[in-house]
Amino acid sequence: MELATLVNDQYALWNVFIALLLGAIIGTQRGWVQRNSAEGSRVAGLRTYSLVGLLGGLIGVLALQTSFLVIGFALVATVILAAIAFIAQQKQSDDLSITGVVSLVLTFVLGVLAVCGETVVAAAAAVLAALVLDNKKALHQGLQRLQEYELDAALRLLLISIVLLPLLPNRTFGPWNALNPYEIWWMVVLIASISFVGYFAIKIGGPKRGILFTSVFAGLSSSTALTLQFSHLSRAQPNISPLLASGILLSCGTMFPRLLIVLSLINPALVTLLWPIALVMMMALYLPAWWIWRRSDIGDIEPSEQQSNPLALQSALFFGVVLAAIMLASHALSDWFGEAGTLLLAALSGITDVDAISLALGRQSTQQLGVSTAALGILIAASVNTLVKMGMVVAIGDRALWRWIAPVMSGCVVVGGIVFWFFER
Repeated sequence: MELATLVNDQYALWNVFIALLLGAIIGTQRGWVQRNSAEGSRVAGLRTYSLVGLLGGLIGVLALQTSFLVIGFALVATVILAAIAFIAQQKQSDDLSITGVVSLVLTFVLGVLAVCGETVVAAAAAVLAALVLDNKKALHQGLQRLQEYELDAALRLLLISIVLLPLLPNRTFGPWNALNPYEIWWMVVLIASISFVGYFAIKIGGPKRGILFTSVFAGLSSSTALTLQFSHLSRAQPNISPLLASGILLSCGTMFPRLLIVLSLINPALVTLLWPIALVMMMALYLPAWWIWRRSDIGDIEPSEQQSNPLALQSALFFGVVLAAIMLASHALSDWFGEAGTLLLAALSGITDVDAISLALGRQSTQQLGVSTAALGILIAASVNTLVKMGMVVAIGDRALWRWIAPVMSGCVVVGGIVFWFFER
């Protein structure tokens, strides 16, 4: 029993020390900002914040031994002391900022959390708080450069993702149970997010770096969404069509390593057969994308409607409607023609998505479906999906865009088929 008590005391002592260090993290930043102030003119510096963190830790220990009401009383006392300090400081200067008061109270709360079993959360919050406090100038400058329509776009994105998406049912409805409201709206959110991220990436990093960043981001989530967005953008800004073409090819090429990673978790034997084909098709897209990107010399993007509409919500909603129609048609064809074969199903599924059919075939290849048939089905789905994205570019994008895209994507599909035939001989 004495040993257990000793262990508990050491554990509590260690957590109290962590609480002190968390206060020192925030106190170091606050003290550095006020390092040129006269001695005694600062309300709180490194020592004060460290002691407040230590106080929070000790209050946490006391609360664990008595009642958690102690934390409430101590928190109220801390807020009162911080308010008194703010009033005294305000009388000496015209600074009305309450950042110091909030950070002082936050330090106390973090000290309590460190002792009450949430040490990791407290440490992470202390680091984040220090980063926010230390980047005051950058945050204020960014806020000053933020346009009203950009803020409105950000709020609308939060509305459709954080508020509306969780409210939708994640189950199938309608004929053949083909429509899933949650999945359809998730694609709408994804397309809108890519538009939003791409807008600010281009604004901050310039056209070349911004498009490159956006393409990599989209390739890990939905290259179809990026293809749609960049096709619309090429109509508004035909002068950057080469950069948009390189971004589309880069994003579509990322689909193949992403598939291999997913399939490796389901059936490694399938990856053994597919990786040479996926590698060749990936390089057939990556190499032209790199060549086009390197030779493109584009300055700033000219002002256009795209720049005043970072979210492109109308395009996202339109794609959601089209996606729902295609999903319904795919299930209808499958029902009417029966099981015309795994390959027909793969071709139909590739119209809308590659991941879903790849997961299904990967699981089936571990049971009754042959690995070779599953690999061919995945190849067909990826090829159909690539051709569908090429069709999007031709139908929606600027002529200069599809002149770059069409030959490369067609060649990718042909090369993939040749490599598969060679390995299957």
